Amino acid sequence: MPQVILREREAADLPILHRWLHAERNAAWRAWDGPYFHVEDARPPLDLSTFVEQLRTRAPSPHARIIAVDGVCAGQVTRWSEPPASGGWWELGIVLYDPVCWGGGLGTRALRAWTALTFQETHAHVLTLSTWSGNERMVRAAERVGFRECGRVREARWWQGRRYDSVKLDLLRRSWDADPALSMS
Repeated sequence: MPQVILREREAADLPILHRWLHAERNAAWRAWDGPYFHVEDARPPLDLSTFVEQLRTRAPSPHARIIAVDGVCAGQVTRWSEPPASGGWWELGIVLYDPVCWGGGLGTRALRAWTALTFQETHAHVLTLSTWSGNERMVRAAERVGFRECGRVREARWWQGRRYDSVKLDLLRRSWDADPALSMS
């Protein structure tokens, strides 16, 4: 089974991130990660040297990590505090760029690790994750980690001639803490 770890961004990750974020404009991950937000961007993609220079000047965020599969950058996780900042509500994001990493439980393992780290590193009371009904793998992964559906806006997303629901899932710290099986990878 491949090793999945979450770590800070490294210099060796930058060409890989550039490939997925800029070089491959029609990368398959875009069809699952809120594809309705990834409509054709009229701006030209950043070239590798500009991209690398921009990221080198920015310190890695404590609220983002690289998903490394067997040591190689395969995706990212993010989190942000929902206002007000002291409220204890954190939204999580996860994306696995490489389709080779899909469907084998790697996303679930990364989400489980990110959930554990978020509860360890923040004062989160509740974590949420937003997706759409077309991304059934994301919904299943979140449910395996212990998230449960807490909201659904029916037919809110239009994609490829069809309407999909917007789906919100949540996980309370007390539920995570009460069930040791949730934090086991």
